[in-house]
Amino acid sequence: MVERVYLAKPRGFCAGVVMAIEAVEKAAKELQDEGELVVYHAIVHNDIVLRRLQEQHRVHFVEDLAEVEQLRGELAKAGKKLSDTVVFSAHGIPPRLRTEAAERNLHQIDATCPLVTKVHTEARRYAREGYWILLIGDSADHQEIKGTRGEAPERTILVAVHTHVGRDPRLADPRTVEVPDPEKVVVLTQTTLSVDDTLATIEILKQRFPRLVVPSRHDLCYATKNRQDAVKQIAPKVDMFLVLTSLTSSNGMRLLELAQSLVGRAERINTVQDIRPEWLEGVRSVGITSAASTPDDLVQEVVAYFRQQNPGLEVIEEGEWEDIEFREPKRVSPQEVLASQI
Repeated sequence: MVERVYLAKPRGFCAGVVMAIEAVEKAAKELQDEGELVVYHAIVHNDIVLRRLQEQHRVHFVEDLAEVEQLRGELAKAGKKLSDTVVFSAHGIPPRLRTEAAERNLHQIDATCPLVTKVHTEARRYAREGYWILLIGDSADHQEIKGTRGEAPERTILVAVHTHVGRDPRLADPRTVEVPDPEKVVVLTQTTLSVDDTLATIEILKQRFPRLVVPSRHDLCYATKNRQDAVKQIAPKVDMFLVLTSLTSSNGMRLLELAQSLVGRAERINTVQDIRPEWLEGVRSVGITSAASTPDDLVQEVVAYFRQQNPGLEVIEEGEWEDIEFREPKRVSPQEVLASQI
């Protein structure tokens, strides 16, 4: 029987996720008279959050802006309207999508996490200065990688985390990657990777390119590091870990890998319904954490599950909550977007 549960702190929503979800909820409410809201890509990588936004706020998610007009026609047949506003997800977008949205006469709300925007700014800066960018990431298909690469596609080379070489053949091995000019190379990273694995990958690249530039402020976001540190703090005290995350959440899957490496027993769940009794055989203490896009009510349902089994359950929270807020994004007209590009 589980006697003790350790709740990682921080866990769950980070400031970027809070900002992005609130931006969608606010826009859906304020624009409801104009029509239902469109979001480009999953606003955050959690299936339950997306379903709640769809059900409670009539939000539509698209993967191509060309889908907007088709969606508008489908809603019209049902006697409904679509607003002329698109929200861009927290993961960031290539700049060409802002232009495309403006040319389609769509207003825009850019809910990109400011920490991702910082990496985009670095990509533009180093590309202007003639550097080749080694961009470390999970997959060429990850939305954050698409967005950052889109800032300077002709000067960006995708590189795998050294422990994930081969998972995506489109990402180069850091031990063998080639660049046209080894004297002008900079490394940037996806913000949601394993801290330890990313630092090790950068060290490999430094050995390969002695003049490698590493930006003074590391690209991995504070939320990624803090959640991984919380898992490390709890790991020596537990028999197993439960990580609440969607498969599509990079930061959540890195938490799962970390917990597995430290404890040897870690399982991913979306909700309490995914828990299998056989996982808990011989387990007296459980660590629980959740991805930066996982709602905390799902965590509390897991705690209630263990408390139902053991009314005397001891629940311990380790660590400190974050105290960071990001400014809400503004709605920008197509004309403003196009004028900013002149």
